[in-house]
Amino acid sequence: MDGKQEDALMRHPCYNEDAHRKYARMHLPVAPKCNIQCNYCNRKYDCSNESRPGVTSELLTPEEAADKVAVVKEKIPELSVAAVAGPGDPLANEETFETLRLVRERFPDLTLCVSTNGLALPENAQRLYDLGVRFLTVTMNASDPLIGGSVYSMVRSNGKGYTGAEGAELLLRNQLEGIRKCVDLGMMVKINIVMIPGINDTHIPELVKTVRKLGVYIVNILPLIPVEGTVFSGRRAPTPEERRSLMDLCSLDAKMMRHCRQCRADAIGLLGEDRSQEFVRMGSCRMGCGPSKENSMPSAMVSDINRIALATSDGKNVDRGFGNAPRFDVYAASDNKIEFLRTVSIDTTRQVAGDSHKEHIESIADLLGDCATIVVKEIGHMPSELLKERGKIVRIFRGEVKSFFSEETLFRSDRS
Repeated sequence: MDGKQEDALMRHPCYNEDAHRKYARMHLPVAPKCNIQCNYCNRKYDCSNESRPGVTSELLTPEEAADKVAVVKEKIPELSVAAVAGPGDPLANEETFETLRLVRERFPDLTLCVSTNGLALPENAQRLYDLGVRFLTVTMNASDPLIGGSVYSMVRSNGKGYTGAEGAELLLRNQLEGIRKCVDLGMMVKINIVMIPGINDTHIPELVKTVRKLGVYIVNILPLIPVEGTVFSGRRAPTPEERRSLMDLCSLDAKMMRHCRQCRADAIGLLGEDRSQEFVRMGSCRMGCGPSKENSMPSAMVSDINRIALATSDGKNVDRGFGNAPRFDVYAASDNKIEFLRTVSIDTTRQVAGDSHKEHIESIADLLGDCATIVVKEIGHMPSELLKERGKIVRIFRGEVKSFFSEETLFRSDRS
């Protein structure tokens, strides 16, 4: 690693935990097409309060993306990283490479970063390096095609679709080859792994050993976010304790990233303070002039559903605080229609204090990342401030769930 790359590492909030409270990143949503279909991914919805990959409020052209970087740099001087992370796969979109070229030319002080599933990485590794990319994230959920076949419903290559273990094997082969090429070029590689209980959770330690042998710098184990409209919508997310225990085990083989926020494809700002909505539709000469019809997200990809998480012990009453609730029941509210979506189970058996308590609170917030409103009986100052930083609405309520949803003030408040 040369001095320039070492300096970039010190200012990269995803690769360096000490940097994530000081330096900001900006994701440029220029890549809508994807070459695989994961069973946990749905890119057809956008909510300003959703924090998960695949979500964006607009699509930008490369020129608009570069112009927007200029605006953000002026407003957020601590910006250090410009990245392309979707909402599809960056390497399946030619716009990614043009965006990287323009940003590098206009802002040579920014670190360039790309996140990909790795399918098209072998043929693009050198191209990324030549454009100045030195940091790369590959989402890799299995090193066994049989397990991967349960995670991916479709892998598309050279105009042909592959399913099951066949598709997973093709993806795995390209991921391994691509990672090896990038490491040999001198790029720092991070691996994202989505932890899916009952699918790949027991396999992840083996996967971590595999990628570490390739020279991967850091591994990020993410909790599954069950998203409506996906194959895994009915699956449970791992508990914070399950994820923490797995990270502790895997830390024996590789450096673990423990401060991830599962960012949107248009995320802007510090990792714990997404400011993307301040800059929506400010690209190119249309800054402040309203949405661009040709580049804004199609109406079919936008949802005004407000996801609401209620702290409960029995599913009938809001009767717990944020930090001690054994579960959160998540509902969707839209036009006075209420629909139950899922239950998020929380491990409350472990007594936590100090840094462990903060980690516990952050883990709960991560699991509720797609929820705009959090309803609790009570909440402490630290979790209240954390949720506020993430743009969440916190409501204090004690009583029956049905009584809460009968309050008309709920909808007036959330729309204001």
